[in-house]
Amino acid sequence: MDAVRVALLREVLAGTEWLGATRRFAGTLRSSVVPHGGGLLLVGTRAYEPWHLAAHLVDEAAWSGTPELTPTLVRHRVLGSDPAHLSAGLGRIEAARRGETLLVVAPDAPDAELLTRVHDARRAGATVLALGSGDRDLSALAHEALAVPGAAGGPEGSTGADLDLDTVQHLVSAAAGENALPVARGRRRFRDRLSRLADQLTSPPPTRW
Repeated sequence: MDAVRVALLREVLAGTEWLGATRRFAGTLRSSVVPHGGGLLLVGTRAYEPWHLAAHLVDEAAWSGTPELTPTLVRHRVLGSDPAHLSAGLGRIEAARRGETLLVVAPDAPDAELLTRVHDARRAGATVLALGSGDRDLSALAHEALAVPGAAGGPEGSTGADLDLDTVQHLVSAAAGENALPVARGRRRFRDRLSRLADQLTSPPPTRW
């Protein structure tokens, strides 16, 4: 996907409610982390870990010069062999405080344990964002929620576009980085990303983030 496909998707979705919704969600994400200097926690469900979104946010943080977008991936299961940057367990959500942001990516309904921890993080002052199926309980806890057509249990998109959770994560992460840049600089960054994409197409597949 990356820069080329994101640009094509935006052309297809231009003028639709869906494109505006992803940009608003990305704007909320950015505005919740940048003023506080970061503190972005990213968590999925027990059955789904948002590896791709974590990797894309890391890339956007570097390309846009916005390190605050770099997330801490919170995992339901942590192994002793995992590197330090992938070893944050669910207890990290309990430690969330005011000024931090918790982004929950849930293609299916979160279990009661995760919902309880999200509730505690919100009570402690953290900003809660939800991306996924539009689960009622999770949406009620979130300050901002975006339901994704094609996610398990998610509503059909009003635009009729065939979007899935992976596609929406690309759109959100790209918008979060680009909206942090002045327009002229953003265009230069876009060209840089196109160049990197060309390099990636001729390189071996990357290792897991």
